[in-house]
Amino acid sequence: MQRRTLLTAGGAAVVLGSSLTLTGSAWAQDAAPADAATTDAAPADAGMIPDMVIGAADAPVQMTEYASFTCPHCADFHATVWPQLKADYIDTGKVRFTYREVYFDRFGLWASMIARCGGEMRFFGITDLVYDTQRTWTASGDPATIAAELRKLGKTAGLTDAMLDECLNDAEMAQNLVTWFEANAEADDVTGTPSFLINGTKYSNMSYDEMKVILDEAAAG
Repeated sequence: MQRRTLLTAGGAAVVLGSSLTLTGSAWAQDAAPADAATTDAAPADAGMIPDMVIGAADAPVQMTEYASFTCPHCADFHATVWPQLKADYIDTGKVRFTYREVYFDRFGLWASMIARCGGEMRFFGITDLVYDTQRTWTASGDPATIAAELRKLGKTAGLTDAMLDECLNDAEMAQNLVTWFEANAEADDVTGTPSFLINGTKYSNMSYDEMKVILDEAAAG
């Protein structure tokens, strides 16, 4: 399970082309002093952030995943477990699945903003792209390069430059996302990723075979 310092609502980064705008001080150590501008952000409102959900509303099993787009273990889960989970349980009406982002760093937040830029209909498709190419878009460690790579993924998913500009420059949304994540993480005691809630019980990362046993028991009531 990935365990790192969680990003707090004291700071949120917004991509402005190849530069960054920072609010607050949480990412001060990551910002380039010559390129970063500090602005006042509106009060964050976690209630404005919708959950991203897939699956039948009346499914017997309610499942929530907490994951970070920059977490290698999360990428592995989405490569090895997610396809089977979706085919066997979500698509068959047994599981209603909610994906909630965890933010360890600004890059994960940017990826989240792009995934959400396409709305609920495109979210899970963009999520697949982000995880499938995680090693590629995170490889440089350079903020401008990572921002450009994430924009490419968004355009691959059908987002326009105008849509991406609007989403990635939305400082209020960035702040709201971090506040929303903080509230969720505190409420569900999330300390690492990936973490799962299955009908209210928390679990850490596991194989598909292990998850299948838990889901079958939960579905049986």
